[in-house]
Amino acid sequence: MAKARLHIEVYGIVQGVFFRSNTQKKAFSLGLTGWVRNRNDGSVEVLAEGEKQSLEELLAWCGKGPPGARVDKLKHSWEEYKGEFSSFMIKY
Repeated sequence: MAKARLHIEVYGIVQGVFFRSNTQKKAFSLGLTGWVRNRNDGSVEVLAEGEKQSLEELLAWCGKGPPGARVDKLKHSWEEYKGEFSSFMIKY
């Protein structure tokens, strides 16, 4: 399987609804590494690495988010795998 890196920006009602912790749980379940963080503009940013198929599953999940979230817009870009993360963490 090919490895890749995925950068995601999630807009809508995505802060204060446990988006980061649920993203972390989803990433763990998919065997991904990287991070998730809230941004000052109210969006959530995700940078993840791993198998491309697992990243595609994470992207689909981010398009819906956890209960209570409302995703209005999703931006993403594929990047070259760097292997720089050892786990998936929440950045503050």
